[in-house]
Amino acid sequence: MNRREVLGLLGMIAALPSPALAQQPTRRLGVLSVTAADDAIGQTRSVILVEALAAHGWKEHGNLRVDWRSGAGDRARIAGLADELIALEPDILLAVGTPSVEELRRRTATIPIVFAVVTDPVSQGFVQTLAHPGGNITGFTDYDGPLAGKWLEMLTQVTPKVSRVFVVYNPATAPFAPLMLRTIEDAARTLHVTVETAPVHDAASIAALASRKDGGLLILPDFFTMANRAHLLAAIAEARVPAVFWSRTFVDEGGLMSYSTDSAEQLRRAAGYIDRILKGAQAADLPVQNPTKFELAVNLKAAKALGVTIPPSLLATANDVIE
Repeated sequence: MNRREVLGLLGMIAALPSPALAQQPTRRLGVLSVTAADDAIGQTRSVILVEALAAHGWKEHGNLRVDWRSGAGDRARIAGLADELIALEPDILLAVGTPSVEELRRRTATIPIVFAVVTDPVSQGFVQTLAHPGGNITGFTDYDGPLAGKWLEMLTQVTPKVSRVFVVYNPATAPFAPLMLRTIEDAARTLHVTVETAPVHDAASIAALASRKDGGLLILPDFFTMANRAHLLAAIAEARVPAVFWSRTFVDEGGLMSYSTDSAEQLRRAAGYIDRILKGAQAADLPVQNPTKFELAVNLKAAKALGVTIPPSLLATANDVIE
């Protein structure tokens, strides 16, 4: 072989992809969310997740296949979709919302699960501790202890003054409610407010909220309240009482006030954990993290319709004011 042939062969070898640069096998991510796929929240979260994963080098339809499943607030449907995802044998799972984690953890103790928008994962048995999750589950919570007290405080700041507050949630879908109720009741003693629970579980019980005209309403985090937010907002509008919500989505759609964690930020951070686990990290070694960003939203149009005044001090701290 002469020099020209040797150089030509070396050039051909150099043009071949090295093992390090060769096409990596496509990885598979299963996503189970409690919201509906065509819901504005679900669509927004999907976009945020795809963008966040891409920032870490994981491209949907490229080196990452994403299997999307959305439960639309239906617990039986969420369970069936969990079966579907496990059958696909994904490399990793993302569970958005408490019911999603519950159903997936019942079906696998080996596939890593990263969660987001979940309250109190320790008491619910998802992880051993926040610092040391153990097992195959870790993620990002949507609740920090003082949050519930802040919701109550906001209601006491409006004019006319609220001295009685009804706490709205579905006991069947919000197992973490007692944790929040303890904080609310502690704050109520300091704020001199009477607190009562107002459980809801179907359209009739939501409609009955329209008769609660002698106090304010505090809506707890719950996929049931989110899925039924249109009915909740209608009943509250009929009651003409101030209400504070756990998600700014309610305020965007006509509710009065919300103080909430940033679920978009949780999904971005979850994408970071997904990246680390796909690259070899163990879920058991990644600490569960509490929220770091909070946002206050106020709807002045709703305040005017209800005949209440939001104090300037509260408006000054709002991240978003809808006029």
